[in-house]
Parts: sequence; C-alpha cells; structure tokens
Amino acid sequence: MQDQPVATTKEKPSRKAHDAHVDLIAVVVAMTDQGPGILTVGQPNTALPSGPFELGHRSLQFGLRAWVEQQTGHQLGYIEQLYTFADRDRLGEQRQQRVISISYLALTRVEHSAASRKPAWRSWYDYFPWEDHRSGAPAVVGDILQPRLLAWAEGAAHVPVRRERRQRAAIAFGFDGRDWNEELVLQRYELLYEAALVEEATRSEQSASLPIAGTSMIADHRRILATGIARLRSKIKYRPVVFELMPPVFTLLQLQRTVEALSGRLLHKPNFRRLIEQHELVEETGETTADTVGRPAKLFRFRHAVLDERVVAGTKLPLSRA
Repeated sequence: MQDQPVATTKEKPSRKAHDAHVDLIAVVVAMTDQGPGILTVGQPNTALPSGPFELGHRSLQFGLRAWVEQQTGHQLGYIEQLYTFADRDRLGEQRQQRVISISYLALTRVEHSAASRKPAWRSWYDYFPWEDHRSGAPAVVGDILQPRLLAWAEGAAHVPVRRERRQRAAIAFGFDGRDWNEELVLQRYELLYEAALVEEATRSEQSASLPIAGTSMIADHRRILATGIARLRSKIKYRPVVFELMPPVFTLLQLQRTVEALSGRLLHKPNFRRLIEQHELVEETGETTADTVGRPAKLFRFRHAVLDERVVAGTKLPLSRA
C-alpha cells in the first residue's frame, strides 16, 4: 500500500510584537556665533535629539517636535523629512529588534530656545573639520586624510580595487587637481568610515591605531548629520531655506556670510548680490544699521511672496556660489 501524501503548509515567519523599533532623530541647524550650529544632547558622547515614535504621537512630526522640546527646551519651526535609516547592521551590534530611524532636517534660530534652558549648540565643523574651505583647503585634508586615504587605497589586494579607491578619494576630496564639491558630505564621511579613519569605524576594536578625524557621535548619528548637511548645502542653491536661519532683518553681507558658512565656500560678492536682486528675494526695510565698518548698511527682509511666485512660475531659486 502506497503512503498517502501528507498535506504541508508553507511555514510562515514568526512575528513578534516588537520586531521593529522606530526612532525619530532631528538634525537641528541654527546660525550661532561659531557658524552653523547643531543642537546636541548628552555628554561626553554627543548625540542628536531623538526619541521613539509612540502610539500617543498623532504624527511623526508631532513626535519629533515633542522629543526635541522635552530634551532641549527648543521649539522647532521649519522641518522636512530627511531619510529613513533601516540597515540591519547599521548600529554595529546584534539586536533582537530592527531599529528604524526616521530623520528630519530642522532649521531654526537660537533665540527660539526656552529662557530656562540652555541647549548645547556645537559647530558642525567640529564633526567634519575637512568641510570648511572658506580659507582654502583645511590642513587636515592634505596633512592627514590624503596620505592615509592613499595608503588605504594602496593596501587593497587587487589592482582594480586600488584604482577604484584612489578615484573615489580623488572625487570626494578634490585630489589630483579636481574641484571640491561641497555637496559630497555623506560620500566623504562614508569613505573615511570605510578606511577606518573615523572613530565610529573602530569602536569594535580595543583601540584605534591612528589618530581619528573629527569629533565622534553615538551610533550612526554622525552619518545622519552628514546627510542633513549635504541636503542643506544642496537646497540653499534652489530654495530660499536660508532665510529660516536669518533674523527678521539683516544686511546683505550678513546673508552672504551665512550662505558661505553653510556651504563652506566663499562667494563672489558682486555676483552674489546680483543673484539676490535678479530673483527679488529680499526687499529694503528703509532702515540702516551702524553695526558695520564704514558707512551704515541697509537692512533687508525676506520677500515671502517669492515662494508663491516661484511655485507658480515653476522656476528655481539659485543661491549657488558664483
């Protein structure tokens, strides 16, 4: 007698109640006396403001705003979603839960903080000292990063890999006479991570064998910060988001210095002012300020009507370097 076939069912993957954990992380940018500042929490290992998305939060943005205000006393204004980080091994350790981090870019002003709280603002160039080219290429690029990146490239076992690494380093950091692209913030950080030249890449080892570039952050928060800086550097060239960081009234020189600080590049003054005038981004207030060297400077404010005008026209707002 033949055996009767046994009915089988495809085993379904088990589902646990808490397979995934959702974090909300904020890259909060403001202009400080030291330049572009990042709102941080925690000492001595700094982190970006963050917290879990909870059932009581009516939206992701609501949850993010609540966590930032609770942790720093700072109320957020402009927010846009940045990126969702969900790689299985992104936190460098085995976990029972998959951690999904939804990041946001927030632009604000320092004075929006509660009077009773003093948020910790840190210059973003503390974390990425190779990104500030306003006075030329930083010494850390030529003295430290270039020789170590080239040594890392030459350490590859195969010729095609060595060639590919050298090319990536040249494109990212402007080696071999290439132009510096201020928007490649994330690519530069990820290259340094791959070459084990940042602390985050060496945490699983007993100690790093070489000095480390830039101030580290917990988990992959510096990677998230790099993503936010890259987004902002790109966006200030075609949308007037820079005015979210400006005071209500300002001089044209203050506006130019802000754009330069964000991009890490100097601008050609006459060409920059010509761009501002051609696209009617600002209007005079009729007042002047004596807080400048020489004759009083005119004060301006942002023309909010330009937002509706540009949306209708379908054109971009060029605030790029000349």
